[in-house]
Amino acid sequence: MDDILTQARRFITALPHAKALGMTLEELGAGRAVISMPWDERLVGDPSTGVIHGGAVSTLMDTASGTAVMSHPAGPASTATLDLRIDYMRPAVPGQRIRARAECHHITRSVAFVRVVATDDNEARPVAMGNGAFIVEPHGKPEAKAFGKGRKEAPHD
Repeated sequence: MDDILTQARRFITALPHAKALGMTLEELGAGRAVISMPWDERLVGDPSTGVIHGGAVSTLMDTASGTAVMSHPAGPASTATLDLRIDYMRPAVPGQRIRARAECHHITRSVAFVRVVATDDNEARPVAMGNGAFIVEPHGKPEAKAFGKGRKEAPHD
């Protein structure tokens, strides 16, 4: 399990966009990740309100989701987003840190499924909620290596 958690930590620290957005890995467990980013004037979508742009929030949620997949006990070698649906509930409060809590709740041979919630300081009222599907590449599996080299679709369970 320690190897999986180490690999997941490397996953987040290797992403240039995570560094650019000031993301911090706060918690990591088996199939769970909490990643946050500070409010930053450079990320404001509407200068009249000071609200962080939805693209930055979705990037945070996607990164937390991928990290949750990488920390799953199944220990995939890599992952990539297939689909991520995000519902925005309200704007994040300007000046507050935003946290994304992601859980990989199911994983098959080729796809992982994740739930993710983004909040500011008011954790009772989510900023956004999402559900995603992520391709997983198991360690040393020939069918996973074939995917991405000319295959038109992922292997099915």
